Amino acid sequence: MPGRILIVDDIATNRILLRVRLSAAYYDVVQASTATEALSMLARHSPDLVLLSARLGDCDTLALCRAMSGRAAGPDNKPDIQHDSPPAGDGPRPPVLILSDQADSHLRLAALNAGAEDVLAFPADDLLLQARLRSLMRVGDAAQESQLRDATSRTLGFAEEATAFVTTPRICILSGMPCTSAPWQQHLDTRRTGRISVHDSATFLRDVSAGDKPDLCVIVMHHPRDLRGLRLLSELRAHPETRHAAVIVILPDHDPQIAADALDLGAGDVMTGNVDPTELALRVGIQIRRKRLADQLRSTLHDGLRAAVTDPLTGLYNRRYALPHLARLAEQSGRSGRRFAVMLADLDHFKTINDRYGHAAGDAVLVEVAQRLRANLRAVDLVARIGGEEFLIALPDTNRTEARVAARRLCRIIAQDPFVLPDKGLRIPLTVSIGVAMGHHAACAALPGGHANTPPQDAVQHLLQQADEALYGAKACGRNQVTLGKPAA
Repeated sequence: MPGRILIVDDIATNRILLRVRLSAAYYDVVQASTATEALSMLARHSPDLVLLSARLGDCDTLALCRAMSGRAAGPDNKPDIQHDSPPAGDGPRPPVLILSDQADSHLRLAALNAGAEDVLAFPADDLLLQARLRSLMRVGDAAQESQLRDATSRTLGFAEEATAFVTTPRICILSGMPCTSAPWQQHLDTRRTGRISVHDSATFLRDVSAGDKPDLCVIVMHHPRDLRGLRLLSELRAHPETRHAAVIVILPDHDPQIAADALDLGAGDVMTGNVDPTELALRVGIQIRRKRLADQLRSTLHDGLRAAVTDPLTGLYNRRYALPHLARLAEQSGRSGRRFAVMLADLDHFKTINDRYGHAAGDAVLVEVAQRLRANLRAVDLVARIGGEEFLIALPDTNRTEARVAARRLCRIIAQDPFVLPDKGLRIPLTVSIGVAMGHHAACAALPGGHANTPPQDAVQHLLQQADEALYGAKACGRNQVTLGKPAA
């Protein structure tokens, strides 16, 4: 499922037009015509993104945007809506895109200050709209995963107070004509946005060093349809020193095709035409905050927590981390109604390896199995070693077909290449059997006497039992195969 989008517009024809376009792209669409209904939908449906009309009859759009993004109004910009706010929580707020028939600079500045991601002209170019949605969905996945892992850490009792970010961000302006970018550098310097420098885009990757990685790269394209900027963007995403940097692309003219390509290649934002320095500074701030969130996601657990919840041999999470994580996943599924998959994978005849080649060889095989599993799963997926040769895998937002395809792929990845032990000159063939169980908002009802409010821990134990029975079935049917639990099948 690509994601759930909330459309807020008091004009029915606008909602219908957007719903048809988004449904054709397989988004799950919910609609609201008033601010009260929008805030209720936000609380009940947990959308991944909000499309908000700039003209609502019952409230000020920017005030509603502030309420949705959890941003307080300034002293001269007080909210004028009297609706109940969505319930407070520790989860991330969905990104908000404002649609307007007059997407001028003044509205964009006000919208960015109110917490919106951008203002798009309505009716929006479909190519650019879809690219922007895909880009923001990726950001939402990172925020959701950060929330999920933080919540799991708190459940384990390892939560710590967040420390303030004190490092000044490094911002690099990349241009084919560096002299023309000096005014932007000056404007960003005066706003104390970060440590700003201007570079020749042709030589930047050659000169960038590991000791001074950029936090944000601003790619300036001076000529319409000049594809060198897009090639540079691809190179930034592939280069180890710039792979995780945020990117803003500045285009000389409005070109939906180039803008959409830039977003799909990994740009966090795209600006066109005469760039307002104040707007650029606001967008730079948004991208820096987003980059910090991504950095936080990559280093969620501190060394002490990592030692407590990871398997020392393979580096995977262990049972102590995996079970609370599954409980949190089941709880999220209960709120969103989205399915998830739980797999139990067990190596076939692994004891024979230990008996024939020794436990050191068995350990080397386990390490390689862990690497193959991790390399062939998404970043949002969980893989844990919960027994000697048994692995638990959890795939959020996954339906039955996707789970079966993923499990079969893992079986193939393990079996297709033998495991090499160079010091002994050995090539050891190995296979794996996998049992799959599906979790969803109604899974609790499958428990004896279960109901919709069954505790997530009980639902997790039930799912693990289903997956274990499916794994036993895969072993009994000849190994090296995938079996789905009865409720899922």
